[in-house]
Amino acid sequence: MRSVDEHLTEILGAVRVLPPLDLALLEAQGTVLAEPVSAPVPLPPFDNSAMDGYAVVSADIAEASESSPVTLPVVGDITAGDPAVSAIRPGLTARIMTGAPLPAGADAVVPVEWTDGGAATVRISRPAPPGHYIRRAGEDVREGQVVLEAGTRLGAPQIGMIAAVGRARVTVRPKPRVVVVSTGDELREPGTPLGHGEIWESNAYMLTAAVVEAGGVGFRQTTVVDEPGKVREMLEDQLARADAIVTTGGVSMGTKDVVKEVLAGTGTVGFHKVRMRPGKPQGFGLLEGTPVFTLPGNPVSAYVSFQVFVRPAMRAMQGLPPEPLPTVTAVLAEDITSPAGLRHFLRGDLSFDDGVYTVKAAKVQGSHQLGSLASANSLIVVPEDVEALPAGSRVSVMRLPS
Repeated sequence: MRSVDEHLTEILGAVRVLPPLDLALLEAQGTVLAEPVSAPVPLPPFDNSAMDGYAVVSADIAEASESSPVTLPVVGDITAGDPAVSAIRPGLTARIMTGAPLPAGADAVVPVEWTDGGAATVRISRPAPPGHYIRRAGEDVREGQVVLEAGTRLGAPQIGMIAAVGRARVTVRPKPRVVVVSTGDELREPGTPLGHGEIWESNAYMLTAAVVEAGGVGFRQTTVVDEPGKVREMLEDQLARADAIVTTGGVSMGTKDVVKEVLAGTGTVGFHKVRMRPGKPQGFGLLEGTPVFTLPGNPVSAYVSFQVFVRPAMRAMQGLPPEPLPTVTAVLAEDITSPAGLRHFLRGDLSFDDGVYTVKAAKVQGSHQLGSLASANSLIVVPEDVEALPAGSRVSVMRLPS
């Protein structure tokens, strides 16, 4: 058997970074920047008002108070987007809207709440120091400043930032397109009746969702029966649209493990026993240059294998560090045991209280028991050389996507 780290190292050595694409902004959400983005102008590009109110010369209202307000003539209105060049001189004021350019001569903005809201003249009841409620040019972003580095995943704030510096398109590493398929004569589509010995197919639904959670584009392929010709045809058909293919089932030691039968010796695909639980039978390789991950058929084994092997590979394909799931150190709430020589991924319930993470292992840990996975929020990682840990021990815990 090979170790988890040896298997992952082979995978990461084989996958390649996806070529960059030039995309419109809303098409780029969830992708990874392949270039730095900088600001061609300062943001904001001009001094502007942070409030609806009145632009003033601060010296004019230095003595203003509730009992002795200062009255000033209002010479006009300045709205956001106003293209006119405006100015005021001492002794005058102009109504100004949030985001509107500050008129020359003004050095403060008085919020409308400090006034009587007048249109021809206005009574101001409080003083304002120079710079009050003014957004200065460049206080957010300087001209030429890099606002997003290459390697940044683009969420909503990042898309907004790129638009704010005037870019309509951006060069990115695309989301990996991952085709997921389950094999097995016993599998039936959810929503259809079951015969004796049949089960509803769940793995491909689960793993397609996991692809999306990991930042990819998931395509669930219809279940394929245990017939070598059909499995081979399916794989050949999917190569045209897939950046990676994930199969579940048919990779162990059974008489109808057709995925292993079809792919053994094809391209660079090889099959191994990996020192882990769950998920011992694994396969990986390139088929016409496309990474193919063959995962076990038991649902928990398939899911754990995805998080340990496929997720880091997907990150590498986008030029990101192939990191595992976010991992924290937690205190065990109860004793646990683990098989010697295997890295054990135990479903757990992770909690945080008074600055300390605590984790409790699920009562059932069978690789077929999807119920305990659905209610878990973490995986407790027990190293290969550990067979038992008492309550109070500190352990590494991988946080599952919520």
